[in-house]
Amino acid sequence: MYSFIVILILIVCVLLAAVVLVQNSKGGGLAANFSAPNQIMGVRKTTETIEKITWWMFGILLVLCLIATLLIPRGNDHASLASDLTVTNATDVNTTPMAAPMATDAAPATEE
Repeated sequence: MYSFIVILILIVCVLLAAVVLVQNSKGGGLAANFSAPNQIMGVRKTTETIEKITWWMFGILLVLCLIATLLIPRGNDHASLASDLTVTNATDVNTTPMAAPMATDAAPATEE
C-alpha cells in the first residue's frame, strides 16, 4: 500500500510541475495564445482554470503525503519482534569463562 501511495505522489508531482510550467507569472503562458474575446474559453477562463488545477494538485499532493506518513512501514510485526527478543536474550548470557573444577588431594570417601 505504501508503494502505491508513493507512486501516486510521484505522478501528482510530475503533473503539478507540468501545470506550473504551463503558467506564466505575468498572466501569459497558455492563456497568451487566446486573443479573441469571443472564444469559449477566453484568456480569463484559461488562467482561472489552470490556477484551480494547480491548487487542486497541491491539495491532492498534501493529502497523499500525509497518508504516506501514516503508512510508513515501521517493522513492528511479530516476526521482527521475535527476532529482536532472540538477539536480546542471546546477548544477556554471561560471557565470562567458566572456572575449571577445583582438584582436591583428598581421597574420595567410600561407604562401607
